[in-house]
Amino acid sequence: MSKLKISLSCCDYDRCRAIFDGRAPIEGCDVTSVAIEPEEAFHRAFKFQEFDISEISMSSHTLMTSRGENAYVGVPAFVSRLFRHSGIYIRSDKGIKKASDLKGLKIGVPEYQITANVWIRGILSEYHDLQPTDVVWKSGGLEEPGREERTKLKDIPGVDLSPIPHDRSLSEMLLSGEIDALISARAPSCYLNGNPKVSRLFEDYPRVEAEYFKQTQIFPIMHVIGIRRELAEREPWLPVSVFKAFIKAKELCMYELGQIGHLFNSLPWGVHEFESAKKLMGEDYWSYGFDKNKHVLEKFTQYHFDQGLSSQKLDPKNLFHPSTLDLSKI
Repeated sequence: MSKLKISLSCCDYDRCRAIFDGRAPIEGCDVTSVAIEPEEAFHRAFKFQEFDISEISMSSHTLMTSRGENAYVGVPAFVSRLFRHSGIYIRSDKGIKKASDLKGLKIGVPEYQITANVWIRGILSEYHDLQPTDVVWKSGGLEEPGREERTKLKDIPGVDLSPIPHDRSLSEMLLSGEIDALISARAPSCYLNGNPKVSRLFEDYPRVEAEYFKQTQIFPIMHVIGIRRELAEREPWLPVSVFKAFIKAKELCMYELGQIGHLFNSLPWGVHEFESAKKLMGEDYWSYGFDKNKHVLEKFTQYHFDQGLSSQKLDPKNLFHPSTLDLSKI
């Protein structure tokens, strides 16, 4: 019997590697896998729908679903998760000691709607007395001039958002002091190069993020797996087959992280870090599936709506193919 030929794009994460090397096959499928950076996958998925299965931005997925315009349906394999207190960079000479000191200042963002920035703005609003309407937002390329919003945004009442000049980058404008801060999933080169005028708002971010988890039990979701909606409708068995493969790949990854007899990753104390993460966050700290992550998804969709990105507060279940919400049990 012939197999369904499909294409897949995803970053080559350790938790996805078994998809690429064939140890976690997608049943019934002959898969052409392409390992690319997330931003490229998002661009090619949402603009051109190039891949049958793709890693996609949680924010773009939520935004397009709220508009009824999403070419992809989600599978609750959350291949990218990250605490985001580390993603706030400031001018160290502007007297910024806490988040509320940013009121009235200029903050750069690569895109206003990207998932990392939705989480950061939500956290700053809920826990640090800084509302999105309290600052001036400037959008543009982090390192390369000319970046624009992946999905066209509608005007958001009370939010002062405008692009930077198309020949400038946010990193150089933070370095020059033309913007006062930057929130970004990636660290800007002006910080990585060690310039003393640029620092993190939360320099001790691992401690801050651990305290945030203890308080909220939230490990922020960044990216999800999407399947072209037309394909999922034509082949209704496919979403669960894809989900099962990603679950298997993660299981293999977690097994390898715990092996101390010989190290699968290149960190000398990686096994200790793995055990520390489980002690703080639980055995299945990088959980897949809707039920285990409902509280995280509810918080994200609420932030997304509160920030004027979603046209309505979505029921998180509507982000995923129904069959992936109820796997069979033995």
